[in-house]
Amino acid sequence: MAEAVVELLERAARREVPLEELRALRLAVQAVPPAALRARLSDDHLGALFALLSVNDREQVSACVSILERLLQALDPVYVIQNLREELQKGLFHPDDSVKILTISQVGRIVENSDAVTEILNSPELLRQIINCIGGEKIAVAKEAIKSLSRIAQTQDGLEALFVSNLLSDLKNVMATNDIVRYRVYELIVEISSVSADSLNYCANSGLISELIGELTGDDVLVRATCIEMVTSLAHTPHARQYLAQQGIIDKISNIIVGAESDPFSGFYLPGFVKFFGNLAVVDSPQQICERYPVFMEKVFEMAESHDPTMIGVAVDTLGILGSNVEGKQVLQKTRSRFQSLLNRIGHQAKNAPTELRLRCLDAISSLLYLPPEQQTEDLLRMTESWFTSLSSQPLELFRSISTQPFPDLHCGALRVFTAIANQPWAQKLMLDTPGFVEYVVDRSVEPDKASKDAKYELVKALVNSKTIAEIFGNQYYLRLRAYLREGPYYVKAVSTTAVEGAE
Repeated sequence: MAEAVVELLERAARREVPLEELRALRLAVQAVPPAALRARLSDDHLGALFALLSVNDREQVSACVSILERLLQALDPVYVIQNLREELQKGLFHPDDSVKILTISQVGRIVENSDAVTEILNSPELLRQIINCIGGEKIAVAKEAIKSLSRIAQTQDGLEALFVSNLLSDLKNVMATNDIVRYRVYELIVEISSVSADSLNYCANSGLISELIGELTGDDVLVRATCIEMVTSLAHTPHARQYLAQQGIIDKISNIIVGAESDPFSGFYLPGFVKFFGNLAVVDSPQQICERYPVFMEKVFEMAESHDPTMIGVAVDTLGILGSNVEGKQVLQKTRSRFQSLLNRIGHQAKNAPTELRLRCLDAISSLLYLPPEQQTEDLLRMTESWFTSLSSQPLELFRSISTQPFPDLHCGALRVFTAIANQPWAQKLMLDTPGFVEYVVDRSVEPDKASKDAKYELVKALVNSKTIAEIFGNQYYLRLRAYLREGPYYVKAVSTTAVEGAE
């Protein structure tokens, strides 16, 4: 096979390969091991394939791109940059986006090699053109450019090249293309800043983070909505959170939420600002965030109590995030009756709202009610039980009725609620005391699809793995659950048939 590939490559070098043979070559190179390709490839072979990209024939270009992807992958990155620099340079100017993506992805591969990265950093023209690709019309080209530049910035020399040279001017120039491209550059800056405190300092010193924050706190409500998502991504790392706090940016976001009361357009950006604090509370300390920024909690409750499905959805998501750990649960518990009545509203929405909001309510309820075994103190178990009873006058029946509806997403959402409480003794007693519930759990016939079977299996597993289940459910039911678990999620009981002589 390798011989046949080499023969076709030789013919390509002489420009003697018709399109049919290029197609054959595309299939052939996929079947040859990389080591065999590496041993036979020459500069002429690769140069010829790059030369074949210059024709105005999309099918030929597509075939050559596929072949080059395979061949270049088999080569050492140092070899690629030292011997094919000019071809890579031309590829970045090619009118076909697939060629640009091929070239940029090769640069991304090269910069991950410690010996080859220096060659890239000494090629400012190559880097300049990759920066310009961020401004390309096709998002796939821009994404590949962002990925490669992000890899380049993984090293000190890469950070110097991007932020302490003329390339920073190129980055700022490409931002001026339009709003979409500007946000792409911000996306790159957030990615780089997230790597380390050192990376963040380079980005901050470039002035680009200040520009992002300026837009976040500016007057354009649509721009605010876009920028808060990026700042939320930035806040996922401790060093970036520290920077945002030190620069007073978290306080500014809090003040904007306060001012949203009098802004008729706050609906555009408020959900994003609330999500920002929700994420901050989880990665930091729910208690500290809620105490320092009381407006956050107040706004979440207001949104959950509103009649706007969009606002309710964001509030429910945020409560689910906030209550995903014990500290967050305790913060919510401190609001006492207000949260209890809010749970009743969420239970009502889980039953009556449009499907998407019902799913979000079910996911939030699962998150709020789950307690890991090691955190099941008497106080916390009493709390989750009281929360469950606040959801509805008959909460177990509420979720069972949802789980019997012919909508797989809702069915699985309700099963996840049962799974969340399955390891808590009060819930096990409630399940046992509810007529027909345990039979429903072990009944495989009610699960119509794979996702439902998987969700039911997770419920059974959570019950069986609980330390209190055998004592509460009793031996008969416990053994039935263990048998279900042992048989797996997709078990089908064999039905024996008896052949009768003379029957049709």
